[in-house]
Amino acid sequence: MRAVVIRTFGDPDGLEVVDLPEPVPAPGQVRIATEAIGVGGVDAVIRRGTLAAYGFREGHLLGSEVAGRVDAVGEGVDTSWLGRRVWAFTGLSGGYAEQAVAAVEDVLALPDGLTGAGAVTLGGSGVVAHFALDRARFTPGETVLVRGAAGSIGITAVQLAARDGASAVAVTASSAERGARLRDLGATHVLDRSGESGADAPAGFDVVIDVVGGPRLPDFLDKLNSNGRYVAVGVVGGQPPADFGMRLLDAFRKSLSFSTFSSDTVPGPDRQAVRSSQFADAAHGNLRTVVHEVLPLDQAVRAHRAMDAGEVFGRVVLTP
Repeated sequence: MRAVVIRTFGDPDGLEVVDLPEPVPAPGQVRIATEAIGVGGVDAVIRRGTLAAYGFREGHLLGSEVAGRVDAVGEGVDTSWLGRRVWAFTGLSGGYAEQAVAAVEDVLALPDGLTGAGAVTLGGSGVVAHFALDRARFTPGETVLVRGAAGSIGITAVQLAARDGASAVAVTASSAERGARLRDLGATHVLDRSGESGADAPAGFDVVIDVVGGPRLPDFLDKLNSNGRYVAVGVVGGQPPADFGMRLLDAFRKSLSFSTFSSDTVPGPDRQAVRSSQFADAAHGNLRTVVHEVLPLDQAVRAHRAMDAGEVFGRVVLTP
């Protein structure tokens, strides 16, 4: 089968299409003939070699979520899965391929009305957005800022915050065109990447959901209201300064909170329950999935170049 691996860490040209043996599902696993493969920010971070210290090596097969039909099951798996259209989480590897395996507990049947591309746009990101707002203890009437809102996590967070009663949903955007698209999804105020805005935007925010991280993170801590909560869900812009916590201490009397969030800390059944609800919402048009572009598997380099250039709005999807 064809697959995409990291030949050398670094820029997208280090990705390579190779032929690999078809995977065989182990006990408790299913194999999926992929029809849609999500290209996520974590894929780019792994590709650059940023996580090499965590055991990622050159030759790694990228990809964490796929959609398609189950064509084989491992020992102990109910054979009724065979032939079903599903979404699956494959871990942090194995998705960029014509066939992928996943533990059956990380597989979810797709409802009618939801495409494979829509599923891999929402499956991983929607859970992060939901539980990040939960971690921030967001309540109706509060103000929310989503930093890095043009990606699939940010797009879903904007919709959820607006739907659940935020009094204002501000976003950072790199252009007026992106800002307009985010307004259409529920944003009420558009800031530039540095967080600057017009006079009508809130002076501070009760909740900040940050996908970006990077050197400017401390400046966004300054935008929290008293008792404000900041949740970092990604570092696509790089690690923040090592001393960023000093901003929290400098604002000691404001009782600010900062936390990181990974969906790995949420029990699997809870993740699947939220995911199932969101898939149903998307199938009925109550939650929008935004696919930037659908590309053939052998154009994974192009997909990663677009991510690195900041050109992607929503998610790029690969197809075998």
